[in-house]
Amino acid sequence: MDDKITYDDVKEYESIFQMAPSFLLEHFARKNTNFVLKFQSQIQSHLNNLSQDQKDKLDLILRTDIVTLQKIMHEAYLKSKIKQYKILANPKYRQFVETNLAELRKIIENF
Repeated sequence: MDDKITYDDVKEYESIFQMAPSFLLEHFARKNTNFVLKFQSQIQSHLNNLSQDQKDKLDLILRTDIVTLQKIMHEAYLKSKIKQYKILANPKYRQFVETNLAELRKIIENF
């Protein structure tokens, strides 16, 4: 496995990024809501079904700096036109991304 996340890694999880409608995701991002905490049970359920490769990719995502992740989200938006990627790539929502990745790390540590 590469130690750098790519668009192809993101594309594999496209359905997850689209779970929340774009207008709802942007609402949460604007308010810097802990989105992960609100969906903790669904996330834990999803974690149970991950393969080892998927767990490794998730670990890579959690270790990647926010600026790099947002660049990849921007690339994903340009290639797919999925609005959720555009929202997550927006630099003004950097704190939202950081907050939610931190919460995801906590869930995984206690899982």
